[in-house]
Amino acid sequence: MRHLRTTSRVAARLVLLLGLVVGLGASARAEATKPGSDSDKQFFPIASYRVGAYASSGVQIWAGLIDYFRYINDVEGGINGVKLVWQECETEWTADKGIECYERFKHGLNGAPVGLYLPNGAPAAFALTDRSYTDKIPQITLAYGRTEATDGRVFPYIFPVVLTFYSEASVLVNYIAQREGGLDKLKGKKIATVYHDSAYGRETLEPLKLLSEKYGFENIQIPVADPGNEQSAQWRQVREAKPDWVFLRTWGVSTPVAIKTAARFGVPVDHIIGDVWASSEEDVIPAGDAAKGYLALTPYPGGTNFDIHARLRKTIIDTGKSDLRDTKSFGSVYYNSGLVDAIIQVETIRAAQAKFGKRPVTGEEAQWALEHLVLDDAKLKANGAYGLVQNLKLSPADHEGGGAARVQQWDGTKWNLVSDWVQADRALLRPLIDAKSAAYAKEKGITPRDLAAGQ
Repeated sequence: MRHLRTTSRVAARLVLLLGLVVGLGASARAEATKPGSDSDKQFFPIASYRVGAYASSGVQIWAGLIDYFRYINDVEGGINGVKLVWQECETEWTADKGIECYERFKHGLNGAPVGLYLPNGAPAAFALTDRSYTDKIPQITLAYGRTEATDGRVFPYIFPVVLTFYSEASVLVNYIAQREGGLDKLKGKKIATVYHDSAYGRETLEPLKLLSEKYGFENIQIPVADPGNEQSAQWRQVREAKPDWVFLRTWGVSTPVAIKTAARFGVPVDHIIGDVWASSEEDVIPAGDAAKGYLALTPYPGGTNFDIHARLRKTIIDTGKSDLRDTKSFGSVYYNSGLVDAIIQVETIRAAQAKFGKRPVTGEEAQWALEHLVLDDAKLKANGAYGLVQNLKLSPADHEGGGAARVQQWDGTKWNLVSDWVQADRALLRPLIDAKSAAYAKEKGITPRDLAAGQ
């Protein structure tokens, strides 16, 4: 998942000018602060990417995030009376700029402390792993990042909440089993994975190998080189293999190219299931009619048929307070992903306040809250997120806490949910995660926490 870069001097100047304009815009979007200290407020840093190759998705993510923060301030009066402040820093989805933004924000804003940090991109997330522990600021990586950070014994300050790529692989297999009539019906079936040939794309190789051995399906793996704008060879291979199902783990331009090329080779689109980074409007609209019937896994389903959207429409969207440039994107997959990010952050601070007091909380206090975070049906109905956010129960040993996704299908104009939450077999996957975290601990000389001793 690399950025496309322009090499001409003219284009470089245009990008620089755009960056300056966006930087000014980000300053304007930062929540206004009064002279003096804001130590009575909670600071939420936003490591955004409004310029660069992924800006088309980023602007919606930040809108969902900021709209919810405004809702908490304007409608609920803050989190137990503690107002939220936030500020953006442009990362362009790169490790270097991601680190710069983190260093700028880690000490808070005008006295308002940082409780949580979202790197918002795999490059920055991996680069900041060690700093999270040193600075005692928990990092949330929802549906990306280090799968092995599920093991809180080795990664006390990293939280791959909701869904890891290992869980995603298991959700896929369990959904296919539902469609086929049971797990026992998987024996002899063929599942082909067309994947972006990168660390991201290769992340499901190991769990799918385990699952194929357990359930007896043929596990076909077909890599696509970045950027993936030519895939004839891959889809010819798919056609020759005649799989029962295709798991599409692409990213960016490679997703619509895959969908269109699959149609050209006669691969039925309603038996292609995209992963969470191939599940947005930006992935299917460019593919046109070829995408009708395409399925995708998502931990943050698209749509506005959730109670929180009714609340936001009334208080933020219809009152002109939304961060969206075009309110037609209200409820898009990426908008909802930002909304889920914000809900989890707010609920974490709320949980920390329940133990440490109704005031701004520190990173160490938020880390405790994350390791004890419970979002059940009652809480999700209260905050309007029932159906949009899955039940979560984290612990010091389990930093994922969910491990489920829903399946949605594109009808040519919108996404429609075609499943409830499909749960991964996390107990089956856990030995793979523990082995991976143990290898990391050995490499880094880390002594895992003794949870029995209360560390």
